[in-house]
Amino acid sequence: MSPIPALFKVTTEPEGSITCTQPSPRVYLLTFDSAPDNRLTPEFCAAFLLALDIIDHRHEKGVVVTTSAIAKFYSNGLDFESAFKSMSFFPASLYPLWKRLLTYPMPTVALINGHAFAAGIMTAMMHDYRFMNPHRGFLCLNELEFGASLKAPMSSIFRQKLPNPNTYRTMVLEAKRFNALEALQEGIVDGLGMVPEVLKFIQEMGLVEKAKSGVYGQLKAEMWRETVGYLDDYAGSEKMIEESMRGEERRKERGEKRVEEWEKLKDQKGAKL
Repeated sequence: MSPIPALFKVTTEPEGSITCTQPSPRVYLLTFDSAPDNRLTPEFCAAFLLALDIIDHRHEKGVVVTTSAIAKFYSNGLDFESAFKSMSFFPASLYPLWKRLLTYPMPTVALINGHAFAAGIMTAMMHDYRFMNPHRGFLCLNELEFGASLKAPMSSIFRQKLPNPNTYRTMVLEAKRFNALEALQEGIVDGLGMVPEVLKFIQEMGLVEKAKSGVYGQLKAEMWRETVGYLDDYAGSEKMIEESMRGEERRKERGEKRVEEWEKLKDQKGAKL
């Protein structure tokens, strides 16, 4: 079978790309290829946003599917050097991409072909549906392992979308790596398979027609209002984190003082004996 011709390609620095093909009428397949593991850099986020805009403004309404040309990875999350060297990365790069996905005016499907870790699985959660390769890859929130806290929308999207809060507890507090079958059983993904299975799902669900009325994105914006609010109000959510950290420092100080007083009292009682 000859390869499906590309509708368009958006380049990412330094040598990556996002290619759009049409495996079925009005089904737009965006394939990431940003070696080695599709990190969410400012350049990657900008290219992803542009690809979504091109489909929205230059093509018929349909369904957007995202996947990776790199067999091992859907996305391995943030590139910490580029993410934290500029204070603008979250409000100007990552959060606009996540909001665009979360409120996109067409159905979106993340086809997770390989590993999706940290912000990689968060990006997949911003889609309406998720399919996973049954033979390769793990889903994992591994912030616990490298000592990173979760920002407000990073947490709220799981609270809103996972059917069982115990699943999120396991993801966050155990950093469990979910294989495809476990992810399906826990409701993290909606199905298993690759492009043929995703196309069958789209057909069975009638997803190609869902955006025709023009309110699809508005409905999603209301459904996921909490996360959309956090994505819009970066300064407010950061202030909330800072207040929480200051509160934790005060708690530590009070706790240390209580322990010191207890130790002093214990020593005094021991001396009397």
